[in-house]
Amino acid sequence: MELSRILYSGTKNASSWAMRAWLALREQEIPFEEYVVDIRRPQRLENLARIAEFSAPAAVPVLVDEGVVIFDSLAIMEYASELGPHALLPADIRLRAHTRSLLAWVHSGLSGLCSSISFESSFYPEPGVLTEAEAKEAKRIFAVWEQELANSGGPYLAGELSLADLAFVPVVRRLLSRQPDLASWPLTMAWSARLMARPSVVEWMQVAEALPPVISDE
Repeated sequence: MELSRILYSGTKNASSWAMRAWLALREQEIPFEEYVVDIRRPQRLENLARIAEFSAPAAVPVLVDEGVVIFDSLAIMEYASELGPHALLPADIRLRAHTRSLLAWVHSGLSGLCSSISFESSFYPEPGVLTEAEAKEAKRIFAVWEQELANSGGPYLAGELSLADLAFVPVVRRLLSRQPDLASWPLTMAWSARLMARPSVVEWMQVAEALPPVISDE
């Protein structure tokens, strides 16, 4: 029987949630067909209304695997971790729970930083600079990453590559676009460069950077 697995993704320089699901599938070398949903305005509402015909949240990403609908990036990422050859969550129960807590932090908006700095803006010719409040929060996040990497011994947050690392990729993109000075966080600097150099991330970004900028709703 021919495999039927479709990921309904989003405009690559605007859909950070779709990127997370896409990265998890790519990293696990799980074959899928991708259907890119244009989430720019004004076609956004009409296109997402079509997604609502089979997925309750009317949002992307959505994975349809052999007729089973899996919506929400976090659910798709965990499914990819279980389906693929290399689990993207630690085997140790405590470390796995801790890694999931990092995922949950990203999923809840990272203490407001993700809503403050849009993913779309990271692709603008002049992305801008961090406000004083954003810079303060960014430093706090850098310190968290630095401590996580020190605790795990690297090269990733939980030692081996995990869903937490992949979930933070769009955040790293947002913050690096503002050209912060990471000299005080050398582990974070190396980890960020390592993440952005992964083939899956490079593949997504090459497409995203070739697209015309998307003006965010804000």
